Amino acid sequence: MQNIQAYWKQDEEYVEIVADLLENEQLQKLDDITHHHYTTRLAHSLFVSYVSYRIAKKMNLDFRSVARAGLLHDFFLEGREDIKQMAQGSHNYVHPKIACENAEKITELSDLEKDIILKHMFLCTRCAFPRYKESYIVTAVDKYCAISEVSAPSRAKVHDAVNTLLMKLKLA
Repeated sequence: MQNIQAYWKQDEEYVEIVADLLENEQLQKLDDITHHHYTTRLAHSLFVSYVSYRIAKKMNLDFRSVARAGLLHDFFLEGREDIKQMAQGSHNYVHPKIACENAEKITELSDLEKDIILKHMFLCTRCAFPRYKESYIVTAVDKYCAISEVSAPSRAKVHDAVNTLLMKLKLA
């Protein structure tokens, strides 16, 4: 996941699609918020956006909307406790609505982009099923990315332990 930045920055078409969003000061604040324990909310959103964009492009779907909505799907500055105090429902239920409201403040959203943002948590909470293939792509990539981010430290420990064991075995 750490290498994804090297890829998206070299993809001129992708950068052109999301450049105006990345210049937004509010969106930039996501880089100061820890997300999934080991990354930032902006890094997570860029990963979801770029991987989803590549998949949608390969499938001849609306890759522009996927790239933009993927970047905006977690566009909220509130933490879990802030959302809990709103008393509107669980974090998984509320944050897509906040993200969509914030996204609408900085750019015009199509119905497809709204569907992607609002329904990216449909597997984890009670909300309507996505209406578009593009929404399912962003949802799947978001879940893959979240699992990858959360499990990265554990995978690194296992990798180190295996390497240590192999080194010991070679020396024995």
